[in-house]
Amino acid sequence: MSTTTETTPSPATTGDGSTVVVAGAMSDSHTWGLVFLQLLLEEHGHRVVNLGPCVPEDLLIGTVRAERPALVVMSSVNGHGYRDGMRAITGLRECADLADVPVVIGGKLGIHGEQSADETVGLMAAGYDAVFDDTPEGIVTFRRMLTSMPQRAAV
Repeated sequence: MSTTTETTPSPATTGDGSTVVVAGAMSDSHTWGLVFLQLLLEEHGHRVVNLGPCVPEDLLIGTVRAERPALVVMSSVNGHGYRDGMRAITGLRECADLADVPVVIGGKLGIHGEQSADETVGLMAAGYDAVFDDTPEGIVTFRRMLTSMPQRAAV
């Protein structure tokens, strides 16, 4: 059962409307998925700030505060994305000045196979604007969200 849930994130109220911050979950050292996300986002016309793997909460918060991105994408491959994702979104949402920044999470979010509906609901309740699982449907839904976002003008 797929549990991909999405809303259409709106660009943050400040920033250039095209920057996307990509970050690996704090316990996740995998890099290939982050490189793929960066290339996909750039293909859709976005400027990407890729923080890489194992991103600590203070680096994520500081970067989001400095960049005011149109979107933050959290990614996990190791199966601990739910736990790490809850910590990251809690830190971001505790910052009043970052409350309007759209944040999504996706990938392998649990170690027991497909994520449960309860996990998805928990992540959304904690403050994520969308949750994407690692199924083909989740990937299609993520790409659909990207096409609905404003892109920067080609120079």
